[in-house]
Amino acid sequence: MDRHGWLEAAMARGRAENLEYAGAVTPVEAHALFDEGLATIVDVRTRPEWEFVGHVEGAPLVEWRAYGASAPDPAFVERLAARFPRDATILLLCRSGVRSHHAAQAAARAGFTRVFNVLEGFEGEMDAQGRRGNLGGWRRAGLPWAQG
Repeated sequence: MDRHGWLEAAMARGRAENLEYAGAVTPVEAHALFDEGLATIVDVRTRPEWEFVGHVEGAPLVEWRAYGASAPDPAFVERLAARFPRDATILLLCRSGVRSHHAAQAAARAGFTRVFNVLEGFEGEMDAQGRRGNLGGWRRAGLPWAQG
């Protein structure tokens, strides 16, 4: 699939799922779009996750919820808007795709028109043993990442 096909597929997923935001990409699609300079990946996990679990090199961190906080950062959208225009193609990444889904909803409600969720996130869903990293996700797909 070419780069335009990835965005079309992502938007089709968004329409099929009745998402409030532009759509959803797989980790492989996110990497290709990021690698070609067609989109920016924004990590919305906590700083400790970003530092100690690993992160996509070159992807800025804009925390959806700070470590230990029980609610999303009320300034999340403002911090996102301070770094990116509201029509930028932004791919939001978290641990499993749940927080980034909520962050994408908030961004879309604030006028971001090309915000996408990265399905499966960085670590994927928990397996039967309660561990992440075995069922989907950026790292499981073998995509490049760094730690520290």
